Amino acid sequence: MRKLYIIGGLLLLVFLGLNACRETHPFTEGDMDERLSGGDTYTIFDGSSSAFSTMIAGMSSRDEFVHAVGDKFFESKFVSAPAPVNPGLGPVFNNTSCSGCHQRDGRGRPPFAGESLRAMLFRISIPGAAADGGPNPVPGFGTQLQDKAIAGAHPEADVSLQYTEKTVTLADGTTLSLRIPHYTVTNPYHPLPANLLLSPRIATQTVGVGLIDAIPDAEILSHADPDDADHDGISGRANQIYDPTLHKAAIGRFGWKANVATLKVQVASAFQQDMGITNYVFPEESSAGQSQLPVQETGIDLPDSVLNAVVFYMRTLAVPARRNINDMTNRHGAAVFQQIGCAKCHVTTFTTRVDVTFPLLSNQVIHPYSDFLLHDMGPELGDGRPDYEAGPNEWRTAPLWGIGLTEKVSGYAYYMHDGRARTLTEAILWHGGEGEQSRESFKELDQADRDALISFLNSL
Repeated sequence: MRKLYIIGGLLLLVFLGLNACRETHPFTEGDMDERLSGGDTYTIFDGSSSAFSTMIAGMSSRDEFVHAVGDKFFESKFVSAPAPVNPGLGPVFNNTSCSGCHQRDGRGRPPFAGESLRAMLFRISIPGAAADGGPNPVPGFGTQLQDKAIAGAHPEADVSLQYTEKTVTLADGTTLSLRIPHYTVTNPYHPLPANLLLSPRIATQTVGVGLIDAIPDAEILSHADPDDADHDGISGRANQIYDPTLHKAAIGRFGWKANVATLKVQVASAFQQDMGITNYVFPEESSAGQSQLPVQETGIDLPDSVLNAVVFYMRTLAVPARRNINDMTNRHGAAVFQQIGCAKCHVTTFTTRVDVTFPLLSNQVIHPYSDFLLHDMGPELGDGRPDYEAGPNEWRTAPLWGIGLTEKVSGYAYYMHDGRARTLTEAILWHGGEGEQSRESFKELDQADRDALISFLNSL
């Protein structure tokens, strides 16, 4: 497989004119190619089930080796200590590997009927704010429910899921059913407070996270309009969060509520919270202070080199190119996307900063279809839980690049923060708040225009 990566990488380098070997430069107008979702160094022409899991071309042999090491540990299952290989799991956790939630580097899903949680988790808190301004931890539970545990420990709690349906009627008489999720926390290891705030989250796809990490803060802030000064009904704003590596406030760009500023913190947090594996960014166990675990291991579970390799692996994953860009239906769908206002939040284009340590990231004109800002999406999508400056109804605009390959990569396709939407059409119909005007415009479209819009989204 590694040989295939290298051969494919060499072919892409030839195709792109050895861009990775020349000095980095900004695109000119004539260089623009709509297919290059990840710019001229991060885009791959692969629409297969491996579309989210291919490394970029043009790296040195050393960088390819580090990427491969990170890939190995991303896929590896961790176990409880002591163990000769991959120890440190738990004592409580949500999954045993990164790939357990991000299958083929794709997105997660809610559980099927009778199934335990696999690629979905629940953030929790109580009213108020922590010392760093973030969510207020639940005593004895922290800010995330871990529904699994190693031998000798009890899972923090289970969560059951049921749906009710509601019917939506479009202007042409077409009816669709939307499902409304209902969650019940069961079997806690000790009583939960009555004022518990619960927020479901499916795992996000990892495609393009290295490029997102390289977008300058100023580019994100340029799209913010917190007071809706232009009176278009869209008032996106950045989430100001605390970064534990910088020890100061930073602009969030990762996570469903933009509550993480950098890729390194995102990965380190996932190891500690999702798997109970401590690391140099988060050296304390996620279960610290729990009454059921009076004596816990001390020390760092994950070697620094492994954490850094996994970060580099994710940083160097390529982005699949847009497909069928000259198809007339897709062209029309792109026009409808603009016409009904989707692009006001799902911003097409950004340019990455200059990165002297990794020039392949520099000056890439990318098309993530997100502004990475918070938007009020209305009470039907609200979780009732603030996260730093993100309000209960606010969510980060989800990037759309690669969205049309979701089912091919993961074997399923569920959308929105909790996976309630089974189709892209359902996802659009769940937009409320700042997205309500676009949703209502979508409902007024005829069947041909709706189909063209969905076809366009599937080409991304």
